Amino acid sequence: MKFLDYSVIIKNWPFLMLGLRETLRISSLAVTMGFCIGSFVALARLSRSHMLKLLSGAYIEFIRGTPLLVQLFILYYGLPQLGINLDRRAAAAIGLSINSGAYVAEIVRAGIQSIDKGQMEAARSLGMSGTMAMIYVILPQAFRRVIPPLVNELIMLIKDSSLLSVIALTELMRAGEHIRTRTYKDFEIFTFIALVYFVITYTLSKILGYLERRLQVSD
Repeated sequence: MKFLDYSVIIKNWPFLMLGLRETLRISSLAVTMGFCIGSFVALARLSRSHMLKLLSGAYIEFIRGTPLLVQLFILYYGLPQLGINLDRRAAAAIGLSINSGAYVAEIVRAGIQSIDKGQMEAARSLGMSGTMAMIYVILPQAFRRVIPPLVNELIMLIKDSSLLSVIALTELMRAGEHIRTRTYKDFEIFTFIALVYFVITYTLSKILGYLERRLQVSD
């Protein structure tokens, strides 16, 4: 077995940390935008408008039925053919947000539908409009229930962010590839990157477990 030299990690530490910062920045932005998109789409799915139901359903089915990699290629390489040019960061953020939004929409929709219908009826009997009842009564309760699956979606999104290297965005994976081409230390670089992703996702999973316990106690 060849000698493993992990000093390459120390020598390239600043560059790797820049990649990690980009990964966390894009992931944070995407999960925020994805939540906003998903919440809107979920409400559209539950609306009385057949057009909104049709459009939101088509969006969810298409995004969930196609690979994220293909979606990124369409945004970064395909849209310029139509005269729409996105830089790497914009394509990355939009791609992850749109993809995450489709999954968040189903999470939020399920959370809203899990609330007893009597809650809405009680709110309406107190004089609230349907919109007010949704905002002040249903959504706060639903949000508590969807926190665990939302954290799971964040974990998946962070792992999926490694695909952004295909559009040459210098996130953690791309930074590792740059170093690998110069040093030929494939095993050392990729095992370190795997460890970083593991630490991030493991930490988030522990936070998820804590939130689930707190929610169970509060219920």
